[in-house]
Amino acid sequence: MCTVTFSPRKRGYALAMNRDEKLSRTAGISPKETQRNGRRVLAPSEPAGGTWFAANDAGVTFALINWYSIQARAGGTPVSRGEVVRIVESSSSVAAAIKQLEELPLQQINPFRLIGIFPETKEISEWRWDLNKLRRKTHRWQIQQWISSGFDEPKAQQIRSATFRQALKQKSVGTLAWLRRLHRSHKPKAGPFSICMHRVDAATVSYTEANVSSRTASMRYIGDAPCQCTLVTLPGKVLHLI
Repeated sequence: MCTVTFSPRKRGYALAMNRDEKLSRTAGISPKETQRNGRRVLAPSEPAGGTWFAANDAGVTFALINWYSIQARAGGTPVSRGEVVRIVESSSSVAAAIKQLEELPLQQINPFRLIGIFPETKEISEWRWDLNKLRRKTHRWQIQQWISSGFDEPKAQQIRSATFRQALKQKSVGTLAWLRRLHRSHKPKAGPFSICMHRVDAATVSYTEANVSSRTASMRYIGDAPCQCTLVTLPGKVLHLI
C-alpha cells in the first residue's frame, strides 16, 4: 500500500512516496548515507536492512511498491522485497540497474513494481515482477503517479487517481508545496483510499521525498503520516552529485 509521485523540473525533479503499512509492523529507520559500489546513497531502511526508497550521488532515485493485483506468492522462504532497492540503489543508468536486477533470486521474491528515475538521460523505467517474468516499462519524463493497495488496489487506484487529476489543475502544480499537499490529502475523505491513508489496522506510516537538482540530491523523511507533520520545515540530508 503506497503512493509514489514524480514531478519534473527544468533542472531536476522531485519524487515523493507515502508508505502505507499495518500499524503492527516495526517502524522504519530514518535515512542514512552509505557507500555502495563506490557511490554514496541515501535511504531509509527496515530494521532488517532492506529499503523501499533510495537516492544516489548520480541523481538517480528508486522507489518500490508491492504489486497486490498479482495474487501469486513466492514459495518456500521468500526474500524480502526490500532487497530489490538495495541491489540497484547505486546504479547510475538503466543498463546498470538491469545488470544488478539479474542477480536477484526473483523466484523467491513476491510481486513488485520498481520505479527508477534517471535524470541524465531523462528516463523513467518501471520494472514489474509477477513471479513469471520481469518486464520493463518506460514512461515519459512528465508528472505522474503510481499507486498500490493491499486493501482494494483497483478502487484505490481509481480514487487516488481522481485526486491526482484534480490536483493537476492547481496553479502550483509541480512545486514542492503542491507535492507535499498532495501527499497529505484526505480526499474524498480520510480512509483506505485517500493518498494519506488511514484504517483501523493500517495507515500511511512514513513520507519520503527526494529533491534532485543539477548539483545535489536531498532527501527528507517523516516516520509518521504526513498529515501529522509540518512538511515545510522538514529537515533533509544532502548528497553532492558527481
